[in-house]
Parts: sequence; structure tokens; C-alpha cells
Amino acid sequence: MRLFQFADHLNIDFVKGRYLAFVITGIMVLGSIGLIATKGLNFGIDFSGGIMMEIQTPDAPDLAKMRSDLNGLGLGNISIQEFGTEKDIMIRVPEQKGGEDAQKEAIQKIKETIDASYVSSEAKVEYRRSEYVGPQVGDELKQSGLIAFLLTIAAILGYIWYRFEWQFGVAAIITLVHDTVTVVGLFSLLWMNFDLGTLAAVLLVAGYSTNDTVIVFDRIRENRRKFKKTPMYDIINMSVNQTMARTLNTSFTTLLSLIALWVFGGEVIRDFVNAMIFGIVIGTYSSVYVASSSLLYFKFEDSAKRGDAEAVEGEENEDDVPDEDGAKA
Repeated sequence: MRLFQFADHLNIDFVKGRYLAFVITGIMVLGSIGLIATKGLNFGIDFSGGIMMEIQTPDAPDLAKMRSDLNGLGLGNISIQEFGTEKDIMIRVPEQKGGEDAQKEAIQKIKETIDASYVSSEAKVEYRRSEYVGPQVGDELKQSGLIAFLLTIAAILGYIWYRFEWQFGVAAIITLVHDTVTVVGLFSLLWMNFDLGTLAAVLLVAGYSTNDTVIVFDRIRENRRKFKKTPMYDIINMSVNQTMARTLNTSFTTLLSLIALWVFGGEVIRDFVNAMIFGIVIGTYSSVYVASSSLLYFKFEDSAKRGDAEAVEGEENEDDVPDEDGAKA
């Protein structure tokens, strides 16, 4: 049995709530911009610089205890994650004030703390790599990340502009700004770690939201051609209701996977998962209310005037008007 099957027969006036939705959208976007401008972001080592260490322990370590011990050294928010096998550990430490000597001192403190946990073990901890990522490298990664972000957004917008009329492209721009800015604003509000992984999460949210928006846009375009005398207000409502089951099913199943990652994935990927969960919820909301309702404020040409070959297919349906369930009268 398919989840949310009841949504196949919804007849909700989504467009009616557009004013409240626009107010909420404005508050979230402006609030996020204000937070980013005044509070900034808690950049991770990728962007701000710091120490990276790779070690191999004699046996599988207690990551929770190791994290607690290292964070007690007063070196800042230390990130610990497994890679390769469960004995291979990567440690990331924020840049220490005091230049190169301070970095060496921090590395020595970490080594002494870890070695103390294996004082009774015959095997020793192997320190495979200890390196310092300078601020210059972090600035280069910031620039590269920004370029990657802008190119991705431009590619998404170019695709929608090509697939649909320009009105749909403008509505997609509004939606993408809403989704990406509010997700980044969440990181500023909660002061979560913002690194290359979380930047990837922002781009994934943009792609997910765009996919959902395109589905709704495609149904709106199809219904405009099918019911040419029906007002745009009704076309939008009909289209959103018809795609609601698909939207709920996709969002719910995606959230199930993300919740599993949040519970069992550990602290290392928690910020990434937080961004994805928030982004899925915001992206679904924007596809239903922001993107679709925005089309109501654009003037569309009649299908016949545009000379659209696809639009004149099935002209026998030109006078058909949908009933309250979206069926032809």
C-alpha cells in the first residue's frame, strides 16, 4: 500500500495561504541575511585553517571518551571521525593563536592525551600524519566553494529557463534564494560547524527543492494546456493537489533515511544531516507555497498566441473545465 494515498484526492486551496507564506518567507530570508551579516558563520577547518591528524590505534577506540578527553584540553571544538577501518581516526583541531609554535604545542598535547589511554597496551598508537592547514589555504577553499555554489545555482536556473517559460525561471530563482539562504542562516543561528561537507548539503538541498519544484511546474504547464479557460489561480491549486501525494512520499522517505543517519551516524556528520533535514522541510514548503504561488503574479500569454506545437495537441479538450477533483467536466 502506498504511503499518503489519501493525498491523491485532496482539494486544498493552497494559493489562498500565499500571503502568510510570503510573510514567513520574507522573515526567514531577511532574518538569515541579517544573521550571516552580523553574526557570521562558524567556519570549520576547511575554511578557517587548523590542524589535521591521522592516527591508527591498536584497537577500536572509544570515540565518545576520546572526544571528551580532547575537548577538555581547551583547544576548541575538536572533530574526530573514523575513516578506512574502525582503528583509523582523523582528528581536526581549530587553528591555535600564537603561530607555528602554538600548533606544535597543541599537537603534542593531543598525542600525550591519546597515548595516556593506551599506557597499558603493548602496541602503540601510530601517528601517520600531522599537518597544519593555514588561513591562506582556507581562503582559497572559501573562494572555490563559493564559485562551485554559484555555478551550481546558475546551472539549475539555466535548466529551468530552458525547460519552461521565463516566468517559471523567475519563480525558481525566488525559491532557490529562499531555500539556500535559510539553510545557511540556520548554521549561523545555531552556530553549527560550516565546512565543505555542509556546503555540499546546501547544494543538495537546492537540487532536491528544484526537482520538486520542476514536478509541480510541469503539472502546471500541462494543466494550462489542457484547461485553457481555467483561471491561473485554479490551475495552480489543481496542480499542487495532484502532485501532493508524490511530494509527501518523496519527502517522507528521504527524511526516514536522514533520521537514521542522525541517530546512528555520529557527531561527525550531524551538522550535514541537520542541514539536509531542515532543507527538505523548507524545500517542500517552498515548492508548494512559494514557487507555485509566485506564478500568480506573472502574466502568461495564451497557448495559441505562443504557437506552441504541444499546446495545440488535443484541441478537442479546449473547452473542458476541471471539476473540483481535477477531472474533466
